Amino acid sequence: MQGAAKSEPTRPGASKEAASKAPATDRAAADTRDRLLVERLKAGDNRAFEELVRIYKDRIFALSLRMIGNRQEAEDLAQEVFITLHRAIGSYRGEGRFYTWLYRIASNTCKNRIKYLRGRHFHRSVPVDDTPEANVPAGEAGPGNPLQSRVHGPEAMAEGNRIEAAVQRELAALDPEHRLLIVLRDVQGLSYQEILRITGLQEGTLKSRLHRARVALRDRLKPHLA
Repeated sequence: MQGAAKSEPTRPGASKEAASKAPATDRAAADTRDRLLVERLKAGDNRAFEELVRIYKDRIFALSLRMIGNRQEAEDLAQEVFITLHRAIGSYRGEGRFYTWLYRIASNTCKNRIKYLRGRHFHRSVPVDDTPEANVPAGEAGPGNPLQSRVHGPEAMAEGNRIEAAVQRELAALDPEHRLLIVLRDVQGLSYQEILRITGLQEGTLKSRLHRARVALRDRLKPHLA
C-alpha cells in the first residue's frame, strides 16, 4: 500500500536492552509508590499503613521464617516488624529505598528474637520445606530459590524436599549474622548494594563474611549430599 510507513529494522540486542530496562522501570515505580505511601502514613493515614503491610507482609514473613524456622514465631515476628514500622516511621528520612529500611528493621528483629529464643532453649517445630512462603520472592530484587522448583517426578521431589530440609537445618546452625547474609543473598536474591544498606557493612566485609558463611554451610551439608 502506498504511503504506508516502513517498519524499522530491529537493532541487534534491542530486545535484550528493553528487557534490562524493565526491572529498573519497575523499581522506580515501586520506589515512587512507597514514597507516596510513607508520606501519607506520616500524615496519619492508616490506609497507607495497611497498603504497606499488604505489599511487604509476605516478604517479611519469608525472611522471618528462614531465619527462625518456625511458622508461629515467624508470624509473630512479622507482626512485630510492622508494629515497629508504624512507631518508627517518623524517623525514616527517605535516604535510600524504603524497602531496605524495612528490611533493616526485620533483620534486627530476627536477630534479637534468635538471641531470646536461644536463652529459652527453643526448638523449631515446623520444617521450612513444608512452608512454601519461605521462598517468597524479595520483590524487585529477585526470585526465591526453592530446590523443589528444579526437580521433577515423585522421587526427585522427595529428594529435593530432603535436601531443602537439610539446608534449613544446617542454615539454622550458623551464626545469625552469617545466616542472614545467606538468606538475603542466596535465598531472596537481593543485590549486594541492597544488602549493604540493610546491614550497614562495608562491601569488603560483606563479601568476606558471605564467603565464610557459604563455606560453613557447604561443609555442614557435605554429609547430606554424599
